Amino acid sequence: MIMYPNIYYEKKLWNRGFKFIAGVDEVGRGCFAGPVVAAAVVFVKNSIFQLPILTKTNEKIFINDSKKLTEKRREASEKWIKENAVTWGTGEASVAEINRLGMGKATKTTFRRAVANANIRLHKKIEYLLVDAFYIPYISGFPKGNNKGIKGSKKPNINDSKSKQLAIINGDEKSISIAAASIVAKVYRDNLMIKIGKRNQYKIYDWPQNKGYASKTHRQAILKHGITKHHRKQFVDTFLRKKNLT
Repeated sequence: MIMYPNIYYEKKLWNRGFKFIAGVDEVGRGCFAGPVVAAAVVFVKNSIFQLPILTKTNEKIFINDSKKLTEKRREASEKWIKENAVTWGTGEASVAEINRLGMGKATKTTFRRAVANANIRLHKKIEYLLVDAFYIPYISGFPKGNNKGIKGSKKPNINDSKSKQLAIINGDEKSISIAAASIVAKVYRDNLMIKIGKRNQYKIYDWPQNKGYASKTHRQAILKHGITKHHRKQFVDTFLRKKNLT
């Protein structure tokens, strides 16, 4: 039996009076090339999801960790999410930012940009964040409080009155909103890498297929042709050191 994410955390927060609860997730942290991208998604209060969702045209929509969905299902789900969410937003950090800031800081920058983008589309303020894996520092209006978890429980403490964000380990497998964010971010980034990869000077790296990840074709192209402005220097340097080529 397939286990899908649910609205456990969203429902708890709706019951506490929060209306606009965003799931936030990122994609592309482990790539050799391309930006890291985050998305934020807010669903309407008290939404009831029976997954998979059956549309009026009898199409099945799957909302889950984006890595667990086929490309076709991700694209259909991304379209449905954007049409049915209260708001959504994306944010990205360029390769130049990743090279300058490091992956950790660059990723948290994408989270802040995604939330800001979703706020613009909402014309109001998101009130609470559900984040995959870790808290977002320095994001105005969203203190993390002291909700690291209740002793003896695998679930983070969602009842901390001082907190406006909650980090959930494997959140894209547990929260509908976080899973939806992972899909929106994944489709956005994949399409970007496909577009860049179709340019003649980059075709040798096969980005339309590997999306910048360290596939065999991509690794071999780096060893033979070197790197481009779209490559993450530290990631590639680590790879080359292992090959004793630096």
